[in-house]
Amino acid sequence: MDIALSIKYQYYMKTNLRTFIKHTAKDFHNQSVNPPVVRASTIIFKNLQEIEKTQKKYLKNPRSGNFDYGRQGTSTTHALQRILQEMEECYKVYLTPTGFGAVFLAVLSLVEPGDEILVTDSVYSPTRLLTQDYLKKFNIKSIFYDPTKFNDLKNKVTKKTKLIFVENPGSNTFEFQDLKKIVSFAKKNKIYTAIDNTWGTPYLIKPIKLGFDMSIVSATKYYSGHSDVMGGSLAINKRVFKLVEPTNRVTGLRLSPDDAYFILRGIRTLDVRMDKHHINALKVAKFLSKQKKVVRVCYPYKKNSPNYKLWKKYYSGASGLMGLRIKSKNKNSVKSFINSLNLFGYGYSWGGFESLALYQNQKQLGARSYTNLKKDEHIIRLHIGLEDPNDIINDLKQALKKIK
Repeated sequence: MDIALSIKYQYYMKTNLRTFIKHTAKDFHNQSVNPPVVRASTIIFKNLQEIEKTQKKYLKNPRSGNFDYGRQGTSTTHALQRILQEMEECYKVYLTPTGFGAVFLAVLSLVEPGDEILVTDSVYSPTRLLTQDYLKKFNIKSIFYDPTKFNDLKNKVTKKTKLIFVENPGSNTFEFQDLKKIVSFAKKNKIYTAIDNTWGTPYLIKPIKLGFDMSIVSATKYYSGHSDVMGGSLAINKRVFKLVEPTNRVTGLRLSPDDAYFILRGIRTLDVRMDKHHINALKVAKFLSKQKKVVRVCYPYKKNSPNYKLWKKYYSGASGLMGLRIKSKNKNSVKSFINSLNLFGYGYSWGGFESLALYQNQKQLGARSYTNLKKDEHIIRLHIGLEDPNDIINDLKQALKKIK
């Protein structure tokens, strides 16, 4: 980057995030608004001296974007890393081929045989499988705490606790936690902290600034925004850099330049989309809260609720993902409700422009201890997309008639 472009970049960094994501990562060399896709396995050099010079630059500053092999990235992936580092306000960002890859990198970087991990009970079910089952073979134990009770977390910490893994809000049931309390407690006890921040993204909350050591986002979701790419990001502070950097190099986790390009392009409109998701979801949540068949809407809309207060304490807005608890003795009628929706797709993932609906059975929730469903209660996950909110509500209204 020449001096003129460096000055422009420094200027962009001082602007509001909404402006920053529109203007950063431009490619003035190729005269393109978005950086080109650079695909490479071999990074070619003019001579051996240039290879050695690049390697020395990397050793001096591993965050500088100097790489000697395609597994470490290309200029395309580096452009995405730079924009995410500014958004997260962190020391470094690592890119992975999936969101769960970022979870894997975060956990495996920190724990060793004999360690314990404290995990929120309402965590994403693949994260539960990783921590609860897979890590057993390495003599790493996971203990799950009630996300609604901070004292339960405190009481389960032992001398072996190496990491507290938070997902906020909880997967499918959307419990919000007091994040500063967790970070403060962890620091006093010299425990690392990680948070899955896919629901909020750094547009709504910046976990590293709050004191978390690591922040995970599935770029498959809102970063991309178009349901056509997969990726993940792991933002870290300086404290854990020396642990994550070597793990990243040996695991071979690498986001493709093509996926990096699409994710970066999606980020340009992240603010506009997130604001609209929030507006639509809030309107839908208020409608659903008045329906007799809906026992609870798991979304921060009710001002006197504990979840609302904890959400408001830390977030500048909300995304489009919510959960419903529906009361019915007839499970098939609940499924008929979902199948009768016309504007909602049926499929996994979320964060795209379209609305989605899923019935969340026990297998999808995972083997939880603190998600207490009452008799004949069912959990539905809704992603409220960017359609007209009145059309979404009308669609839900006609489908709710199917529930017996």
